[in-house]
Amino acid sequence: MFSFSSIEQYHALLRTGNLTCVQAVQHYLSAIEQNKHLNCYLEVFAAEALQRASELDAQEIRGKLHGVVIGIKDNICYKGHKASASSKILQNYTSLYSATAVERLVNEGAIIIGRLNCDEFGMGSSNENSAFGPVLNPNDTSRVAGGSSGGSAAAVKAGLCMVSLGSDTGGSVRLPADFCGVVGYKPGYGRVSRHGLMAYGSSFDQIGVLANSVEDTATVLEIISGPDEFDSTAIQSTLEEFDLKSTKKYRVAYFPEWMNHSSIDPEISEQLKQYIQLLKDNGHDVQPVSFTLTDFIVPTYYILTTAEASSNLSRYDGARFGYRSAKPSENLYSFYQHNRTEGFGKEVKRRIMLGTFVLSTGYYDAYFTKAQQVRQQLKQQTELIFNDFDLIIAPNSPTIAYKLGEKDKDPLAMYMGDIFTVFANLTGVPAISLPVFKHSSNLPFGLQILSSSHNEVHLLRFSHQLMQQ
Repeated sequence: MFSFSSIEQYHALLRTGNLTCVQAVQHYLSAIEQNKHLNCYLEVFAAEALQRASELDAQEIRGKLHGVVIGIKDNICYKGHKASASSKILQNYTSLYSATAVERLVNEGAIIIGRLNCDEFGMGSSNENSAFGPVLNPNDTSRVAGGSSGGSAAAVKAGLCMVSLGSDTGGSVRLPADFCGVVGYKPGYGRVSRHGLMAYGSSFDQIGVLANSVEDTATVLEIISGPDEFDSTAIQSTLEEFDLKSTKKYRVAYFPEWMNHSSIDPEISEQLKQYIQLLKDNGHDVQPVSFTLTDFIVPTYYILTTAEASSNLSRYDGARFGYRSAKPSENLYSFYQHNRTEGFGKEVKRRIMLGTFVLSTGYYDAYFTKAQQVRQQLKQQTELIFNDFDLIIAPNSPTIAYKLGEKDKDPLAMYMGDIFTVFANLTGVPAISLPVFKHSSNLPFGLQILSSSHNEVHLLRFSHQLMQQ
């Protein structure tokens, strides 16, 4: 029986002839079938994956991802395959091209096994906003998997793929990683090309990696990162191969306002404080830093992302592609109205309307312009912190994974659950969730670590160091 622990271990099995790529794919297809109730996959590319595996078995192992079985979030394009962003409005759309990240995975020998369920257009924190039903948490199926990349996190945790791609606009990789108990990495803005990622908030979106280990995360990140002629915001420098092993002692900051926030579970707060002491005992310089803009983070994030969403999602009108209502339309207005009313879910509609409002005449300066100014202040304050510290540690979520349906009637409570993760997207810095804690309820929760954009290698080295301990 094949048991996956790391890409390195998997390749060792392939080299010794104790396993083939076809056998690995068959193992995952069987696991996916047995765990259909989790609702992780919207579509499985079974025949194609087996064919690809057979071709790879006939070759020498060259690529760093040779035969590695990967699932991709349903808002990341893969040529010739459906890509719906888990929305009814795109349920029959077939992509005409592949995302740059997916192309790089395939060129390095990866096997794409299917597309993973998510919150519609990446809008949500629980994966309950999918048009195709929620993803269940593998640790407790009565609870949410987290969002919006819930399918990506749950699939890795349940052993339904080796690694997966998600997207992170405000915590959509780190939050489900926290709830499910896996590693979730959001690269710094521009580290990975957004070409082929369906846009939600263009100045926030970033393709991320979910995996069982920091080593596998770093391997995938190395492959998918780098400049791209199709994305002008992509960083021009390449993330070269690097050694994760490090015994360096780091300067680490934490925000007391976050550790003692009124919304945080006391047990999460206490375990984080104990971990801070452990880091100090291990020789790291860990210091409290007051962060006075905490109360402005969530309002700023939702004003700016909904504004960008209202612009980005205006292309989905049912005229050129996507869902088209069967209702008769008297004019163009009613044609659009029918298509969007029936095609979009309630959360997407809510955010489009909010975004349209903050961009409207008379409110633009009061909301959008002011939020941009606050964002700039957040960036400046963050840069000052990273002048004195290598890293910041923080919680991912105020709570552990909550029950299905617990917050879907209270959007504000759901939004406030993003308070600790949206900060990294507002400031554009890289962040990772590490599965290092367990709650008394026996559910996992993670540690969030952030670094400056040019310090991504140190972030991964520190994360590797912590996971080894």
